[in-house]
Amino acid sequence: MSVLLVLFVVLVALVISVDRTFAGQSSRDVDGALRDAEARAVSALRLGVPPREIVRQLSKRNVQVTVELPNGTVIGNAPEEGPFERKSRNVNGNKLTFYADTEAISQAQVRLRKLLLMLGLGAIVITGLLMIVVVRRALAPLDAMTSLAQAIAAGHRGGRLNPSRTDTELGRTAAAFDGMLDSLEGSEQRTRRFVADAAHELRTPITGVQAVAEALVQAPVDSPDRDQMSFLLVREARRAGRLVDDLLALAQLDAGYEMQREPVDLLGLAEAEVARTRYVAPDFDIAVEAVEGASVVVVGDGQRLAQVLANLVDNARQATGPSGVVRIRVDLTGFTVSDDGPGVPLAERERIFDRLVRLDDARDRRSGGSGLGLAIARAVVRAHGGELSCEPSEGGAVFRVTLPVVGGASVG
Repeated sequence: MSVLLVLFVVLVALVISVDRTFAGQSSRDVDGALRDAEARAVSALRLGVPPREIVRQLSKRNVQVTVELPNGTVIGNAPEEGPFERKSRNVNGNKLTFYADTEAISQAQVRLRKLLLMLGLGAIVITGLLMIVVVRRALAPLDAMTSLAQAIAAGHRGGRLNPSRTDTELGRTAAAFDGMLDSLEGSEQRTRRFVADAAHELRTPITGVQAVAEALVQAPVDSPDRDQMSFLLVREARRAGRLVDDLLALAQLDAGYEMQREPVDLLGLAEAEVARTRYVAPDFDIAVEAVEGASVVVVGDGQRLAQVLANLVDNARQATGPSGVVRIRVDLTGFTVSDDGPGVPLAERERIFDRLVRLDDARDRRSGGSGLGLAIARAVVRAHGGELSCEPSEGGAVFRVTLPVVGGASVG
């Protein structure tokens, strides 16, 4: 309707413009004809041509000439009715009068107006009909998009627009819409799988807590198994609590958790982690290496970065066992945690960062691992504008943490 309204306004303006142009040109043509007749009559009188001959020669179909002699005699016939334009001039005592008939021009102008109006209205009608077909066909992807969105809102998943052309505005919009649906449905599937896996993970310790608690309640007071059951109860409760804490940390990170922003010395962070690990496992071989003794400073949340380092070191300890070797190497772009364990298969180097994924399920369950450590670590690093990846290595596993470093200084 908007396009038709614009077209109607344009056609009206065109009709008015053509009508005025035709009227102006017709008026100029009439003036030209009168001036031509006047010039010829004046020239003939000066040459001595008789007035009656002048009237005969100049009177035509649309132009009439009369000559009024000095004695009052009028030669020629003036038009009695109808639209005409008149022009007079005195030459040697003779009054020349020229009449131009404009009736034909007026009739032509009326016919032109009717023709323009009919053509304009016809053009609007034809254009409107064509636009209904063309616009509906052109906007068919939008109708399909609307129907698909309504179907998805009603719970029907999996539908796609699949545009045949992506080199048009609507084609690109439809392709982007399909991409958005792929992303949303993939995210929804991952969320559902994660919720199901989290529920499964929580069910195990909670079931253990419930079973041990019931056995503990039913056991006699002097039973020699009460201490063992109390230990199992505490272990399963801690396991459930750790899983809940990890799930809460992931939820906070997904919601855009506002982290502390302060200078953090990565070398000091690594040395603190080594001290913590040696306190937990005094005989474990772990050490810090720094490139040229550099003290690398980043701006971020020290506690969260310490959590990243602790998760990576704990994973390395679990992978290598008590006799393993772990090295934390700090450089000007971040740090790496490497071990001499069995390493990570090439096909698993990206999957291990998914939530609730374990390469050695039995070992991680015994150690109390939730399968969320690496997922949390990567989320924290990315929240700092960096990246966590598992790099290829000849032996063992190498986890690389790249962070936006703000400065480095030599120590020592």
